[in-house]
Amino acid sequence: MPAMPAEVSIIIPVWNGQALLERLLASLRAQTHPITAVLVIDNGSEDGAPELAERMGARVIRMGSNTGFSRAVNRGIQECATDWLAIVNSDVEPAPNWLAGLMEAARPADVWFASGKLLSASRRDTIDGTYDAICRGACAWRVGHGHSDGPEFSCARKIWFAPGTASLFRSELFRRIGLFDDRFESYLEDVELGLRCAGLNYSGMYVPDAVAIHVGSAALGQWHPATVRRISRNQVFLVAKYYPARLLLRLLWPVLVAQTLWGGIALRHGAFWAFLSGKLDGLLSFRAARQSGHFSAIKSDWLLHVLQESEAEIRRVQRQTSFDWYWRVYFLLTSGGAD
Repeated sequence: MPAMPAEVSIIIPVWNGQALLERLLASLRAQTHPITAVLVIDNGSEDGAPELAERMGARVIRMGSNTGFSRAVNRGIQECATDWLAIVNSDVEPAPNWLAGLMEAARPADVWFASGKLLSASRRDTIDGTYDAICRGACAWRVGHGHSDGPEFSCARKIWFAPGTASLFRSELFRRIGLFDDRFESYLEDVELGLRCAGLNYSGMYVPDAVAIHVGSAALGQWHPATVRRISRNQVFLVAKYYPARLLLRLLWPVLVAQTLWGGIALRHGAFWAFLSGKLDGLLSFRAARQSGHFSAIKSDWLLHVLQESEAEIRRVQRQTSFDWYWRVYFLLTSGGAD
């Protein structure tokens, strides 16, 4: 008899967006790999999204209020009884073979997670994201975001950072390294998890044939003040948790350059005060975040290697496509330290 397909649960954090959720649930029904359970974790929706999910056969867990992405997903992980789980934002529409492609790529025992290619819903020839990368300055990039799809995004590769937008994980991974950090609420919580994965040598795969469409920032908008504030704060949290004093001193210039440039982008989008507010929030909570760091478990030399490797990946892809002004200026001012 042929082997039974591996069991997988889908975790969907939701805060309003009924129409998008309906489209996602319909696309999950069309998946060629069977799905054991669909868990919708509702963060206090007021537009009928959880009721719709129940009518479409999903199990709904009501959080009662908007607790943020991390807490919602963590609750879903704790409720899962399958060996595999996929975290999928409600504004994602996966192709029918999306899950099957990720499951196939993740079969080897040393592959702990897998993510595919996300295309923009507004321009389907444009990359919304693939896998994540982070520079030494603690700013992250959804690799390929905003660039035209092409051969450079069509090669499978080992990765450390799986975006929380739409990725597959072994459930055992979370038992080994812990859940998402609740302190992050939303944004960069997946990068923080990736740093833990990299530091403890749990890698995954990028699977370009596993394609999904992503609306992006559907809840608030990319440059909403709350979004900018959280990203700005969480960048500080990344430094607090993973840059011990000696490493921070060594990387102080790239950190200052990366953060200042990001502030410039926020200013251009009318969100500079949100940027400053986020940095202040992060600095006021710096000590508490630092106490939850992983210095004892992750060696500084290895972390520096991971950061340099990830930054080199950003530079490689930027060179192959075209440099965004942010990364052009960053590499210019930091002397292209990824080489």
